[in-house]
Amino acid sequence: MKYHVKSLKLADEGKKRIDWAEREMPVLRLIRERFAKEKPLRGVKAGCCLHVTTETANLMITLKAGGALVTLCASNPLSTQDDVAASLVKHHNIPVYAIKGEDNKTYYSHIQAIIASKPQLTMDDGADVVSIIHKEQPDRLKEIIGGTEETTTGVIRLRAMEKDGVLGYPIVSVNDADTKHLFDNRYGTGQSTLDGIIRATNVLIAGKTVVVAGYGWCGRGMAIRAKGMGAHVIVTEVDHTKALEAVMDGYMVCSMAQAVKTGDIFVTLTGDIGVLRGEHFEKMKDGAIVCNSGHFNVEIDIPALKKLSKNVREVRAFVEEYTLKDGRKINLLADGRLVNLAAAEGHPASVMDMSFANQALSAEYMVKESKNLQKKVYPVPKDIDVEIARLKLKSMGVTIDALSPEQVKYLASWQEGT
Repeated sequence: MKYHVKSLKLADEGKKRIDWAEREMPVLRLIRERFAKEKPLRGVKAGCCLHVTTETANLMITLKAGGALVTLCASNPLSTQDDVAASLVKHHNIPVYAIKGEDNKTYYSHIQAIIASKPQLTMDDGADVVSIIHKEQPDRLKEIIGGTEETTTGVIRLRAMEKDGVLGYPIVSVNDADTKHLFDNRYGTGQSTLDGIIRATNVLIAGKTVVVAGYGWCGRGMAIRAKGMGAHVIVTEVDHTKALEAVMDGYMVCSMAQAVKTGDIFVTLTGDIGVLRGEHFEKMKDGAIVCNSGHFNVEIDIPALKKLSKNVREVRAFVEEYTLKDGRKINLLADGRLVNLAAAEGHPASVMDMSFANQALSAEYMVKESKNLQKKVYPVPKDIDVEIARLKLKSMGVTIDALSPEQVKYLASWQEGT
């Protein structure tokens, strides 16, 4: 078996952490038990490009239990947990290509290793595998039956490919499932992003002015958690409706040009490029902290920050202090990459339980239905989404009401009056 991890000596520690996360993932555990009996993915080569974390490990173990031949690489150079990668190789015989801090050349060589495994099913977190196959090895497309995509950023790329008529196989947008984005994006991102900021800096959030760029589900989660810890929260947006919602939710909303004058901590969560630019750095307060929780490190214009600076030094792990030419200092966290995964451990296992349940069941759906699907981006089937919510509630000991036959009839009728 080929693989590329930091050291297999880390494997035993990784196993402990994978087992700990598994305790918080009851829905995925139930799916794994069924997969082990039914083998719905028997013989299917699955090429996965995801954050290599304890939660991802449990997904890989579940796919393998279902009969899949799994190969895994990192979807971000700083998000790998090296002990987890080692454990997957040593204890589960899953080929893994991931090392925390790998350079760009290594990162893309790892993606090429996934492609070289000749996947029939792709599982992406950012659509890097999909886009590279389409650009560089389109002959591989005929071997692929379908795929899944987990991130907002990746889905944007895939929908652009579909619109241009170049998408080579059907893909399920796991990110659009209610049991994914309403919980993973909101509660997971909110908590884990603050966790990353605090671990990297040890700053007190209470009393700080936190600027949240983007008010999608990830931005909502970040804003509510920062507010809950006593921060003054400013939201910046380009969408009128989302900006209005942020105002109604009680946040100050303004342009970034205004926000940079008072912000202490800046967090980008938009999925777009150049959210924080040179003209913003020029107006920031001395000691400002900037970080990103969007998928790629393009939201903060780091080259512009370097150009404005006379000196750069690492002052803490994952904290680079840029000294501007006028003496002000700006602190960049985790090289502008996902701060929650680079400086912390990513989302808690409990919320990733639902996201990865969607991944596993969407993979099963794709294997069963790919012949009936067009080369488009599809939502997670509603019955899968609802079943995951039902199982999660059950695991939490929560019961809810059910409609009576009379109530069902009333809701389906137009004849009943007041």
